[in-house]
Amino acid sequence: MDFVDATSTGGRAALNDRARALADTGQRRILGIAGPPGAGKSTLADRLVAALGGRAALVPMDGFHLAAAELDRLGRADRKGAPDTFDAAGYAALLRRLRTPDPVHAVYAPAFDRYLEEPVAGSLPVPPDIPLIVTEGNYLLLDDGPWAPVRGLLDEVWFLDLAPEVRVRRLVDRHVHHGRPRPDAEEWVARSDEANARLVERGRERADLIVRLPEGRRPAAGA
Repeated sequence: MDFVDATSTGGRAALNDRARALADTGQRRILGIAGPPGAGKSTLADRLVAALGGRAALVPMDGFHLAAAELDRLGRADRKGAPDTFDAAGYAALLRRLRTPDPVHAVYAPAFDRYLEEPVAGSLPVPPDIPLIVTEGNYLLLDDGPWAPVRGLLDEVWFLDLAPEVRVRRLVDRHVHHGRPRPDAEEWVARSDEANARLVERGRERADLIVRLPEGRRPAAGA
């Protein structure tokens, strides 16, 4: 397992170079970015895709959230974000499609709208000539249930390392930004997000690279 300190300019450049090397293999590759809630996954993924200048596409795991109505039906709405509140098998099926792209047609992936708090189908077109897919999410390294096949469908996985107190602060601020009263946000993070973080941490040793992140920068709303 490798380690990169992305708190330095050199470390951030090393991440760009590593992603670019995957894109330069001559075959479609998939890079996964894993880590607990609030670690900054979507921020790093966005920056990598931008750095590759049209040679990479972003397909987040969060597009496979189950719809709110289905979570209500299953009695899981009070722990949205847990592993069984996603369509993990659907996510794995999309990764298989992305690994062997149709030479003519784009693949359309779902996205998650954080203002609607709902997945939106067909939101992200992935043209067949894109050499690198970047996917990010909590459970890429989970090794049980319907998540187990995901790791084998990824060519490389990076695990983001950020101080827990920084993550928690960011998570609370994110929930407040999206409309939760701060006491409710703090309760949700302590009960739900941090329970999920402990699950995510179990997969750390299955990553190819550990990335230490700067603590002073806030991630984007979905990170």
